[in-house]
Amino acid sequence: MDDIPEVVRKPSPSKTTKFNTPLLLGIGFLTLCIAGLIAWGVGKMTASQPQKPVAVNPSPTPSVSPSVTPSPLENILGHLPYKEATLSQLKPITADGSIKMRASAAEEFLKMQKAAKRAGIILYPISGFRSLEAQKHLFFDVKAQRNQETKKRAEVSAPPGYSEHHTGYAVDIGDGRVPGTNLKVAFENTAAYRWLKDNAAQYSFELSFPPENPQGVSYEPWHWRYVGDSDSLETFYKAQQLRKQK
Repeated sequence: MDDIPEVVRKPSPSKTTKFNTPLLLGIGFLTLCIAGLIAWGVGKMTASQPQKPVAVNPSPTPSVSPSVTPSPLENILGHLPYKEATLSQLKPITADGSIKMRASAAEEFLKMQKAAKRAGIILYPISGFRSLEAQKHLFFDVKAQRNQETKKRAEVSAPPGYSEHHTGYAVDIGDGRVPGTNLKVAFENTAAYRWLKDNAAQYSFELSFPPENPQGVSYEPWHWRYVGDSDSLETFYKAQQLRKQK
């Protein structure tokens, strides 16, 4: 080798690694196929699973308070229920003690009676506190005696348990000089009624059933009630919730 000139010597083949091109192409193609199959399978599995709905918070509906309809006030033919006063709450307004009223109402009635007397007027008490038993007689027995219909009787007398007289705050008043007008509409023509109309409010008395009253009870110019304290006001002013019954 040393004798051959350097220029004519054949170069030694380089030690480079040879690759099989067709084999590499086949492996690449197979890899792509496998990757495609995996991607297709994952996509199919995802599509087959049920999709969870996306929670959407709707706009809140404004809360509206329902209108409250008050329950109708208990009444029978226009008359309201009243509690019966106890005997210990009563005080006589007549010399014989037969007619009584609640203590506060009795005191004011006696003052009013004295003031009227100074003006020459005689306020004559006809009826004050009335028990349930007494009211049963006035309503049912008198209705039977007079052959009255229940509605007609209720226009002039309350059913038992529904009379203002049970409270001890109500009083029927007559004119001591004109007894023939007692418990009659004609009482409105007496001096006693005119005096009451002008002065009764000073003693906290008012007419219970004026003409066209909302309870639909007949006009009673003789029937007055005391409204001079909290209990009497609460007792009677519930009647303002009623409408005239037809």
